[in-house]
Amino acid sequence: MYNFITGRIKGGGYAIKGAWLLLRHEPSIQVQFVIAVIMTIAGFFFGITPTEWVMQIFAIGLVMATEGVNTAIENIADFVHADYHVKIGRIKDVAAGAVFFAAIAAVAVGLIIYIPYIFYTV
Repeated sequence: MYNFITGRIKGGGYAIKGAWLLLRHEPSIQVQFVIAVIMTIAGFFFGITPTEWVMQIFAIGLVMATEGVNTAIENIADFVHADYHVKIGRIKDVAAGAVFFAAIAAVAVGLIIYIPYIFYTV
């Protein structure tokens, strides 16, 4: 039982280290983080409901997570084949496409949440 618990704690440490590395070194994650902060401030400003908070948090998490996975895939692809290769390019494009889908979903969630507050609240 002790090894199980210490293993989970170590794993959590690796996850925090990975998140920190992403925030520190990856411009795409930095942009997404700034957007997440702005949307969080907007949530407090407009007083969104608990359900809207859940939707917003999941949308932010989805984009940040897919951006992180995309970065990992790109780094692995570059490690495996540093020079340009058609198949590596396709792999990177597909990973970027996943981020695109997540971002579109997040924008949709943001519009659903904030349009009523911006245009219909007196």
